[in-house]
Amino acid sequence: MNGPAPPRGTAGFARVFGADSTHRASAPGRVNLIGDHTDYNGLPVLPMAIQFRIAVWFRPRNDATVRLVNADPGSEPGSFRLDQPLERGAGGHWLNYTKAAAWAVQQLVEERGGQPRGMDAWVDGDVPVAAGLSSSSALVVATGLALLEANGLVVERTDLMGRLARAERFVGTEGGGMDQAISLGGARGHAARIDFDPLTLRTVPVPQSWRFVVAHSGQRAEKSGGVQAFYNRQVRRCAEALQQLAPHWSGADCQVLQRKSGAEVTYADLLRQAELDPLGRAADVLPPELFRCFRHTLTEAERVQRAERALRTGDTQTFGALMDASHASLADDYEVSTPRLNALVDAARAAGAAGARLTGAGLGGSVVALCDAVSEVAVKRDWTALLRTWGEDPVVFTAVPSPGAHVESLEPLSASG
Repeated sequence: MNGPAPPRGTAGFARVFGADSTHRASAPGRVNLIGDHTDYNGLPVLPMAIQFRIAVWFRPRNDATVRLVNADPGSEPGSFRLDQPLERGAGGHWLNYTKAAAWAVQQLVEERGGQPRGMDAWVDGDVPVAAGLSSSSALVVATGLALLEANGLVVERTDLMGRLARAERFVGTEGGGMDQAISLGGARGHAARIDFDPLTLRTVPVPQSWRFVVAHSGQRAEKSGGVQAFYNRQVRRCAEALQQLAPHWSGADCQVLQRKSGAEVTYADLLRQAELDPLGRAADVLPPELFRCFRHTLTEAERVQRAERALRTGDTQTFGALMDASHASLADDYEVSTPRLNALVDAARAAGAAGARLTGAGLGGSVVALCDAVSEVAVKRDWTALLRTWGEDPVVFTAVPSPGAHVESLEPLSASG
């Protein structure tokens, strides 16, 4: 009987670097089930790690040089040093995400008083790129784990989630911490409720009869260029909404706000104090464009809380209705849907899905639908037909709740005895 096939990427690494890789780090993409554009406002999300991953085959070096080659023939290789300041390349360049991870490791090495050690690395994976499924953060996480291993550094997972979220802002996008947290904290058969400030993650079992089906619209959802500018503008609008509301929060409103000045009030404070009617007050104070951002932020966070309960109890009807409401809010209040995303959502509902919504930042990318075994077949069939009418090669799949990121040694164990 033949032995197992060598791990994917081993041959590519050896061909490029003339030696064998010693380790492999891999990190999953994710599908966000509900809770988009809430994480950077400190509010909860409910994502799920999926079966597609970005992997880094690597070999530590004895100097501070990092050399990286991407299996994608259209991606040029690159190198940089961990003992020098990192410079960001052109927007959207894949090496920027590896440098983001390197920036986080630089900080850790400096904190612990060591000397940085680089690596040679071969990058490959099957997470659909620019599909709203977090291929970029999977690359950040996989590269970060590889560099930590190369430097002999051990970091507690929750700490690392926060560090890599902050590090990814190196690329120029003012994002939150959902993608890095679920990539590191995913669990087989589970989604995860993630909260922020403080960052916590608790897994939630996905009922075995539920099927989360995903389709890529064919429109690339890249957080660079004009899309990055729009995304960052929305982040600033959410912050501006709170700032404009600050003078209107009285210290006598509730015990939580008595301990804070108006400028210190967060979205999380308001979510916990529903009796204050923050939406009613905001409608009287904010201009329409800020109010819509504010309304989506608070109502989406409330949907996450209700969706977690529905997931735990297997309440398909409620979860699906919350997905539908989330999509409507993202399309109308947050203005991040597109005609294609709307058409895919409508097609899923018509085919019998319990609910459907865009997933991720929007402005392209993917949609996710909650199905059972029967509607799963119908939704996949109708989505495939629709995508072909648009001239797309359909990317349609059922997401499998999968484990988080890890590093494994590829060196054979020495014989004992």
